[in-house]
Amino acid sequence: MPIYLLGEDPELFPPPEKADRSGLLAVGGDLSPERLLSAYSQGIFPWYSQGQPLLWHSPNPRFVLTPDKLHVGRSLRKTLKAGVYEIRWDTAFKDVITACASTPRPGQDGTWITEEMREAYVTLHELGFAHSVEAWAQGELKGGFYGVSLGAAFFGESMFAHAPDASKVAFTTAVERFREWGFHFIDCQVETEHLTRFGAEHWPRKRFLQALDRALQEPTRRGKWTET
Repeated sequence: MPIYLLGEDPELFPPPEKADRSGLLAVGGDLSPERLLSAYSQGIFPWYSQGQPLLWHSPNPRFVLTPDKLHVGRSLRKTLKAGVYEIRWDTAFKDVITACASTPRPGQDGTWITEEMREAYVTLHELGFAHSVEAWAQGELKGGFYGVSLGAAFFGESMFAHAPDASKVAFTTAVERFREWGFHFIDCQVETEHLTRFGAEHWPRKRFLQALDRALQEPTRRGKWTET
């Protein structure tokens, strides 16, 4: 299976169906806002490590959570009810993405969130397309996650926790709000045990791309998000 080399046109990507078994589709290009938004709108996202060229992926199957299938365990429900964390939206995007990049993860050496990636997503945030959902306690950021929003789709990128259940509370609160807003799905990209517990499931690429096409027909909630 050939791996495609991207050119200067930020909107031009090969069809996602051309990705290899690992989901790798193309190499090269840049992380300009135009190219990133074009990629997400086509079911493609960047994922690479420091020292590697810029790699673009479209895995098959795709790991997806629909808001109506959110599962919240008993223990987490108790934490939510206790109000341990205050959830804020878009108040500390740079801090969230930095924490996602620097927080150690079991079985993972280093991070794929390079400085180039951080700068690119901060720019998307400033343009109103990338968002953070944050869990705070005693005035300190304890956990959260960030991603990209287009139409009625949210593309989750990474999360972190520096206190028990912090990222879980942020994620659960956000998904419930996404349901109220009429979001069609949260793209979790690839399977993790953490997201499986929340009810995410595998979708064949064809199903995902069809759902994405429908979601993009809805208006984008662009700009800074708030608690309401």
